[in-house]
Amino acid sequence: MEKSTIGEFYRDRSVFITGATGFLGKVLVEKLLRSCPGIKTLYLLIRPKSGHDIQTRLQEFTKNPIFDEIRRQNCAALSKLVAVEGDVTLAELGLSASNLRLLCEHVSVVFNSAASVRFDEDLITAVNMNVRGPERVVNLCHQMPLLQVLVHVSTTYNNLEKVSLEEVIYKTSISTEALFKIVDTLEEDAVTSATKTLIGHCPNTYSYTKAFAENLLQQEHGQIPVAIIRPSIVTAAMKEPSPGWIDNKNGPTGLIAGACAGLLRVTRVDEKLIGDIIPVDFAIHLMIAAGWHTAVTKPVDVAVYNIATSHQNPITWKQFRLYAEEATLANPTKDMLWYPSFQCQSNYFSHEFIALFLHFIPAYFLDFLAKLAGKPQRLVRFYDKAHKAINTLSFYLLNTWCFVNNNSIRLSEQLSATDRAIYCFDVRDINWHKYITNYVIGTRKYILKDALTTLPVARRNLNRLFWANSLLQVIQAAVLAFIFYRISLFS
Repeated sequence: MEKSTIGEFYRDRSVFITGATGFLGKVLVEKLLRSCPGIKTLYLLIRPKSGHDIQTRLQEFTKNPIFDEIRRQNCAALSKLVAVEGDVTLAELGLSASNLRLLCEHVSVVFNSAASVRFDEDLITAVNMNVRGPERVVNLCHQMPLLQVLVHVSTTYNNLEKVSLEEVIYKTSISTEALFKIVDTLEEDAVTSATKTLIGHCPNTYSYTKAFAENLLQQEHGQIPVAIIRPSIVTAAMKEPSPGWIDNKNGPTGLIAGACAGLLRVTRVDEKLIGDIIPVDFAIHLMIAAGWHTAVTKPVDVAVYNIATSHQNPITWKQFRLYAEEATLANPTKDMLWYPSFQCQSNYFSHEFIALFLHFIPAYFLDFLAKLAGKPQRLVRFYDKAHKAINTLSFYLLNTWCFVNNNSIRLSEQLSATDRAIYCFDVRDINWHKYITNYVIGTRKYILKDALTTLPVARRNLNRLFWANSLLQVIQAAVLAFIFYRISLFS
């Protein structure tokens, strides 16, 4: 095969990455090390945490299973990772003078993926992380004489009052300076009180602040070539680092994990709507490719790339559920509370009524039995947390948008055959049935920590739970029939 043009671009380059220890960051670091063997150094911005210094955190980071393939093929590549102490929430990223000089002398590519992804984050914290963080990063970039490109990770889910969102930067309702003034001058209670009015159509402070970050980069990038990557709901890997790889319970992953375990049996989803999810490796491949393309073409304006599926390869939540159910029954997990069966309700009152009978009444009963037996009482607490997460996520499951991704498709089509194979991000290539099957298997393996060797035991458990569930349904039908019969006698 011909040489990779993208791989050659990154040869002998030093790269600075924020958010490297996060979900996207880990996949980015792994892919750069594996697909760009000539890359020189990856400087990772890491802050001390839980009493661990940055070197300890770097050692723990490199032990992550995501790097297993690199350890097998070329363990020496991990020595290219250099931890730099800092924090995007601090002035000048909290960099020491020596680290600042180190980055400015060597770095030519910057990936900014650090963000607070908590939907319920208070506005002051979200602004400091998601707006001032990028401001600090771009200010650092202006001090880097070798810099070729800044790649910033945003989200498709801002400006959601529109039905179709193009690959352009939309103006925010107020200026970035006005937002800074509000959070800097008002008391914390006043900012909290004003948050709902400020964010307007945005469902949360995350989406709201990410839109301001885009506007800030547009205003402040100057001569620096900038690419903004907007993924939709980022989910398990399509192929890399392995099919179905996932390391968090965010978004649909938590729903899959709960359903596989027989714990989650109903959620608030409008099945008729399109669910816009994107495999994490597609988002990472686009980031790397866009970094190369933006550095080479040096566009005057900020380049924006939506990486989403609603425009070119849509799937409804109903089809997602059907594929996931099929995969769950074919690959059950051994530790099931009940037979996996999952239903979607778009109506709030219907959802709450069904959840009462399928989730909370059984949970209180089983927790009561656990208390009598002197065992931990966990189910009610689990459902309280699960329903809080469902309420947070429901906005995205009860609405739909079309995220136009022409720039992403056009860039993919411009790549050589070699680069298209290495950095695949054309969403038209996604086979949803195959992908969701791997997603369920990956959730079973990486989230529920259940190896495929337990499948024979799991299938026996599934068979027993099937008959128990069928018997319960017969009893419930009989009770309802008796109730209706008694009512008819008195009517």
